[in-house]
Amino acid sequence: MENTLGLEIIEVVEQAAIASAKWMGKGEKNTADHVAVEAMRERMNKIHMRGRIVIGEGERDEAPMLYIGEEVGICTREDAKDYCNPDELVEIDIAVDPCEGTNLVAYGQNGSMAVLAISEKGGLFAAPDFYMKKLAAPPVAKGHVDINKSATENLKILSDCMNRSIEELVVVVMDRPRHKELIQEIRQAGARVRLISDGDVSAAISCAFSGTNIHALMGIGAAPEGVISAAAMRCLGGHFQGQLIYDPEVVKTGLIGESKEGNIARLKEMGINNPDRVYNCEELASGETVLFAACGITPGTLMEGVRFFHGGARTQSLVISTQSKTARFVDTVHLFDEPKTLQLR
Repeated sequence: MENTLGLEIIEVVEQAAIASAKWMGKGEKNTADHVAVEAMRERMNKIHMRGRIVIGEGERDEAPMLYIGEEVGICTREDAKDYCNPDELVEIDIAVDPCEGTNLVAYGQNGSMAVLAISEKGGLFAAPDFYMKKLAAPPVAKGHVDINKSATENLKILSDCMNRSIEELVVVVMDRPRHKELIQEIRQAGARVRLISDGDVSAAISCAFSGTNIHALMGIGAAPEGVISAAAMRCLGGHFQGQLIYDPEVVKTGLIGESKEGNIARLKEMGINNPDRVYNCEELASGETVLFAACGITPGTLMEGVRFFHGGARTQSLVISTQSKTARFVDTVHLFDEPKTLQLR
C-alpha cells in the first residue's frame, strides 16, 4: 500500500493545505475548510484505488463532499472496469480532516494542517461524531500511563519513564471550560500546561517525537480526530488511548446530541454496546497497514505552514507508515506558473 499510495497521499494533503492557506487570516473559517475539502477530494479521485470515507466531514453536516460513506478514487467510477482489475484491487478505508483547525487558519494562528489516515477495509474505527477523552504520550511510556488513572498519577509515571522531573514535563490541553479542574491538577502536580484553542491531532503526534517539548496530551476533544491521531501514534509506536464521551454535561461546550440516553441508544445502533470502553491505538487503527499523512497549513510544532512566493508555494508534509516503519518529512516546491524564459537586457 505504501509503495502504491505513499506519494499520492502526500499530494492529497498538499493540495488541501495550499487551497486552505490562501484563506489564512481572512476570518473565513468555513471557506478555508470548504476549499480544502474540494482540493482534497479532487486529488483523491485521481488515485488508482477504491476508497471509502469512514471519517469525514461529519455525520450531522450533510456535507456534499468527503462525507462518511462516500466512495473516492478512480476505481469507484462507473467505468472503473476500464481502469481497474477487481482481482488486484485493495479496498481502502480513509479518515480525513482537510483543514484540522479551521479557526487557526481563519485567524492566522499556528498549528493547522490537512490530515488523513488510510488502511485496508475495516482497518479504521468508524468513530461517531462525538467527543473523546484522550491520552497521548511518548513511546517510552506506552502501556505504562493509563487513561483511567488521574493526571497526577500519569505525570509521575511519565516522569519515571522519561527520567525527567515532573516540572520538566509539558502537557497540552484544549482551552475549554470542561478542562478547568484538569488544568488545575496538572499545575498542582508541578507540570507545565500548554493551552491550545484547536488542533489536538498535531499535539498528540508531537508527543511521539523527541525535541518538540510536548510530552503528553490530556483532555477531551473530537472523536474523529482521535482516530486520526491514533493512526499516527500506531505508526510511531506512541501511547494513545481514547474513550468516547456521550454525556453533554461532561462536554459543556459543542454539539453532542440531545441527551445522554439518546447518545447511548445511537451508539448501540452503531454496534457499540459498551459506550465506556477504552480503546488503544491498535484498536482504533487496527489494519495490517496504516498510513498517515499531514501537511502544514499554518506553522506548527512539526511542520512549516504553506509559504507562497510569486508563481508558486512551498509546503512541508509528514507521512508515517507501519509498513516501512518510517516518518518522512517532505519539503516540496509547487510551481503554479510555467517557468518563463529569461530575457537578456
